Amino acid sequence: MARKKPVTENAFVLFDVVYEDGRRTSNRRIPTGDIGGPDSEAVARSFFEAQDNKIAEMSGNPRGLIKSITRSA
Repeated sequence: MARKKPVTENAFVLFDVVYEDGRRTSNRRIPTGDIGGPDSEAVARSFFEAQDNKIAEMSGNPRGLIKSITRSA
């Protein structure tokens, strides 16, 4: 018989990111341990900006500036 994996809590928090040029990326995730306290949007913004910079560096296609960040439902 197959073994079932134990049920674990969601280890990520999901966010929707809207850029100033109108583009939107949905369900961008951050580990739950990195989000803490009342300043979670600022932490998420810096996390996504670092990810975007790394992606732009690797691909050569820069991303726009982040306009807003909201938690996904």
